[in-house]
Amino acid sequence: MRYTVSKYRYQLGTRVYQFRTLAEVMAKASPLRSGDQLAGVSAHSAEERVVAQMVLADLPLKVFLEEPLIPYENDEITRLIVDEHDAKAFVDIAHLTVGDFRNWLLQETTTCIELEKVRAGITPEMAAAVSKIMKNQDLILVAKKCRVITQFRNTIGLSGHLSTRLQPNHPTDDVNGIAASLFDGLMYGNGDAVLGINPATDSVSQAVKLMKLMDEVIQHYEIPTQSCVLTHVTNTIEAIALGAPVDLVFQSIGGTEATNSGFGVNLNVLSEAYDAALSLNRGTVGNNVMYFETGQGSALSANGHHGVDQQTCEARAYAVARKFNPLLVNTVVGFIGPEYLFDGKQIIRAGLEDHFCGKLLGLPMGCDICYTNHAYADQNDMDNLLTLLSAAECSFIMGIPGSDDIMLNYQTTSFHDALYARQLFGLRPAPEFDTWLKEIGISPSDGQSQLSDQLAEPFAQPLKQLQEAS
Repeated sequence: MRYTVSKYRYQLGTRVYQFRTLAEVMAKASPLRSGDQLAGVSAHSAEERVVAQMVLADLPLKVFLEEPLIPYENDEITRLIVDEHDAKAFVDIAHLTVGDFRNWLLQETTTCIELEKVRAGITPEMAAAVSKIMKNQDLILVAKKCRVITQFRNTIGLSGHLSTRLQPNHPTDDVNGIAASLFDGLMYGNGDAVLGINPATDSVSQAVKLMKLMDEVIQHYEIPTQSCVLTHVTNTIEAIALGAPVDLVFQSIGGTEATNSGFGVNLNVLSEAYDAALSLNRGTVGNNVMYFETGQGSALSANGHHGVDQQTCEARAYAVARKFNPLLVNTVVGFIGPEYLFDGKQIIRAGLEDHFCGKLLGLPMGCDICYTNHAYADQNDMDNLLTLLSAAECSFIMGIPGSDDIMLNYQTTSFHDALYARQLFGLRPAPEFDTWLKEIGISPSDGQSQLSDQLAEPFAQPLKQLQEAS
């Protein structure tokens, strides 16, 4: 077959494919996913998808600076991306096409040093574009090359380490239930990324109560980790004003102004929260104070995607995240449901894309390897994604009792899953946390934990009450 190309036009044999805009090329070059089909932006056939990928591969990276997918005047995230683009960092790759960029990323001579040098010159759209013409193994290999290190009370993102968020959610925010989950997770060496609770009741008073609970455990037992209540950012700002022990500020974010408006935030609100958290100066080894969560499909569900495909919208959210130097960024990959990622195959691909794009852009990417109960996926699919992300040196994963979040009603990774990944790849928790585990008498390296009477003490009464209640 022979093809010719003009701007976004390919003739393949006797058939002509004409794409109207860069956004259409990007959308139709995306691997198949239900969210793009729902939005009406996906390729109509496998052939059209391949043609769009061929068009995309031949486009110069500069086109993404010349043709914003969402107009500059209509969207503050576009303005953020354009205004903060580092032209000097872009120089070394400015001559490349998207296809050339893929080849450059995969070269053995392109190391973490070269990647860090050009990082600020890569826009989210460039990262999304190159990911669309990469195989899964490409996404894994390049993501592993990227090194992103952040610090608060410990160091996250070092090579040879895998951290976990200990997620002790409870459907009624029962202190006994939360305490039991904290105890269980710590015994399995979980919790070095963060002790992070999604409150069942999203109020300032409840958030402060949970903040104090986790802070008491961390401070009394000198655990080198940080806590976070995943309440709305405005609640956290108010909690800081009340003198609550806030370590990390949480917020869900999206890749368009309209999406973030749906979350009740904008860049000014996030800046206010960032400055407030920095003023507390609670970190001991660093001061990365933000925790963001994202997920493909959020822009479409908020009707804020502007005709842009869901994976590109997701990558644009990473521009928001990197403005605020976060400790953690978590793509909650299968949480929204099969309307956006239909089955295990789509969830796995999306998780690898998000992790690759985030790390390429300089973010400490973790992944909530998860699915909802009505998705066409199961725990074996999650095992596969967990293994692939561990090979790619994902910064952190989730740790939930039995892999079943009984408050949010979705399936994710368990405390045991972290032990599997660490044992399989020879990974350790964050070094400061690892030292603490050994000192306290917990040894997760061989998959076994030794109960420390000292650590068990604060949980003894809650556990006793739970046993009596049952």
